[in-house]
Amino acid sequence: MWHRYLIVVLPLILLAGVWLADRIWPLPLFQVNPARVVVAADGTPLWRFADENGIWRYPVTIDDVSPRYLDALINYEDRWFWDHPGVNPLSILRAAGQDLLSGKVISGGSTLTMQVARLLDPHPRTFGGKIRQVWRALQLEWHLSKEQILTLYLNRAPFGGTLQGIGAASWVYLGKSPKHLSYAEAALLAVLPQAPSRLRPDRWPERAQVARNKVLIRMAEQAVWEPQQVKESLEEPVWLAPRQMPQLAPLLSRYLVSRTNAQKITTTLDASLQRQLEELALNWKAQLPPRSSLAMLVVDHTTMEVRGWVGSVDINDQSRFGHVDMVTAIRSPGSVLKPFVYGLALDDGLIHPTSLLQDVPRRFGDYRPGNFDTGFHGPVSMSDALVRSLNLPAVQVLEAYGPKRFAAKLRNVGLDLRFPAGSEPNLSLILGGGGARLDQIVAAYSAFARRGRAAQLRLLPEQPLMERPLMSEGAAWIIRRILAGEAQPQSDATLPAVVPLAWKTGTSYGYRDAWAVGINPRYLIGIWTGRPDSTPVAGQFGLGSAVPLLNQVNNLLQASSAVQQVRLPVDPRPASVSTGEICWPGGQNLAAGDSNCRRRLASWLLDNSQPPTLEALGQEGIQGSRMLIWLDNKGKRVAADCPKATQHIVSLWPLPLEPWLPASERRSARLPEVSALCPPPQKDEVTPLLLLGVREGAILKRLPGELRLALRLSVQGGQGDRWWFLNGEPVSESGKGIALNLDKPGAYQVLVLDEGGQVAAAHFTLQ
Repeated sequence: MWHRYLIVVLPLILLAGVWLADRIWPLPLFQVNPARVVVAADGTPLWRFADENGIWRYPVTIDDVSPRYLDALINYEDRWFWDHPGVNPLSILRAAGQDLLSGKVISGGSTLTMQVARLLDPHPRTFGGKIRQVWRALQLEWHLSKEQILTLYLNRAPFGGTLQGIGAASWVYLGKSPKHLSYAEAALLAVLPQAPSRLRPDRWPERAQVARNKVLIRMAEQAVWEPQQVKESLEEPVWLAPRQMPQLAPLLSRYLVSRTNAQKITTTLDASLQRQLEELALNWKAQLPPRSSLAMLVVDHTTMEVRGWVGSVDINDQSRFGHVDMVTAIRSPGSVLKPFVYGLALDDGLIHPTSLLQDVPRRFGDYRPGNFDTGFHGPVSMSDALVRSLNLPAVQVLEAYGPKRFAAKLRNVGLDLRFPAGSEPNLSLILGGGGARLDQIVAAYSAFARRGRAAQLRLLPEQPLMERPLMSEGAAWIIRRILAGEAQPQSDATLPAVVPLAWKTGTSYGYRDAWAVGINPRYLIGIWTGRPDSTPVAGQFGLGSAVPLLNQVNNLLQASSAVQQVRLPVDPRPASVSTGEICWPGGQNLAAGDSNCRRRLASWLLDNSQPPTLEALGQEGIQGSRMLIWLDNKGKRVAADCPKATQHIVSLWPLPLEPWLPASERRSARLPEVSALCPPPQKDEVTPLLLLGVREGAILKRLPGELRLALRLSVQGGQGDRWWFLNGEPVSESGKGIALNLDKPGAYQVLVLDEGGQVAAAHFTLQ
């Protein structure tokens, strides 16, 4: 009777023991610090991160591998893989017989499952080790499917040195995806794990070829491959250049690895373009000042996929802080924000592209901005001010729009400007008085290519396209056309549908950062150069330092196939944009012959809006720029209650522009003579500000034997404090006089600004 119970109980005990052993010694399937790889959009490995043992892998699935390789692997290593339970007793017995007869190890008899078991849990080549291997193989078959076991082999098989897996081996040895292996290549990689160190094709091509041919012959004998195909493959030599580890986009790879746990991170990068950009950066290295670096970012604005990312000039150059990714570093953006304030002001109805703006010295509390090119230019249009990157007109527009509102608009679309602790956005932000990142700036510039909607960058294919409105489609179109050199209105028949390269530069205070951002028909291009430690670099500025690099990147992008050129995105004129004419100084259209139209200009118009000339707050004095006067029948100014007085409106140029106007356009000439019979009531008008000590257009010479010219200047008239500027730079806090000691020959511009907004100026030359 007890025999019957034993027959029933023993299997149960055996099963319980197996179950318990499986729980005590589980399969070591997971790694604490697995190897990771970052790859381009086409699968090309960019950078690898080895595991704790220095091993790196390129994860693949069965579908990622060529069927030729699977045929060679299974038919050469384990023909009965899909049928046996993990261990093939016939193979083990055959191997043992061969070993005994020859007196040495001829064949191991291991199945692919057993090889995976040894890779997961290495063991000594002893009888006990073999038992352990068999146990692990049975565990694998118990817990995993055949496809899962094969996938483990594909990713864990050794291929020499620090390479594991068919993916890493194929890319490193052959420079191609394992999905596109030839018959000869498939045979080579199928046999290589048998003796990876002895058969490494980059070191021992003759040995590798003998082993490969053995596999090819086996494929013909088993009728797996056609004899003719095998014959042709046998004729191929095995010769490989020394293997190259992935060495592209290291800083981006580090950035992505810190944000995801995936073993294979597939990016949107174009491997070929990335390689060209990094070579370009290394070529530029010799041209950069000591300890300087650069950053480049290329984005396809039709999809917002990042196609190229170079964070430093050379990651291995520590003297240039090569390990610092300047794409994500916070730096002063200089003037690259100006297109945004003009676009937003267009939408607000504050300006139009030919609005009269003032490039004159101004004082905002303790803030006195100047121009990069020194000097002031007087009356300028909005489009001209943007193209020439003049500072004072941008500050004038930002003052009207509001700096806090402007910063909030940019923050809403992802351009998060940084300000010192405790400070708020102010007028200086339009000239770089805040911090910004290159990647966020480039993303915000997408609004000019995406009909006013700024989208976030996409580094991974699975990231959704996220965008928010920044400005209207019409405003974005106008700004982009101005930056592309098409500020002058054209008919739709002559206006290019494909917009040429539009670009904007920026230079931060103290020459610490040089920027250039470009928009070509398909791509956004962002360039930064400077020293990562924020040390000033004398002579470095956007136009001279960043634009040449921008043009080279643009040339790389345009050197594509003719088919791609034909398919370039077009940017037709939106219905909200029309052409029109406006008059200076009023800023609106006037009928032909109207005396208030002192200069007529053609302009793009948004929603046919013609806002009047934007006045600079506090700069117009008492009278303003639009005067209401009464004239008698002789055309003389009279009081409003004089007999037969008629009302007239006179558009005057803004008061601060007087020094740049010809005599016929100044207020004294534009206003009619006052009638002696019925004069208008006197107003508290400001006494004109006069500059004394040098006349306009003077040529000055130093005394014989003198190295310097002592020039004393003073003013007459005006009101309140005075501020002096020499070539755009402030030279005195206040005062009615100033003494200059000039030693460098050349052209000079001297200006004096009074508290009422009047400006007196003179240009002279020192010989």
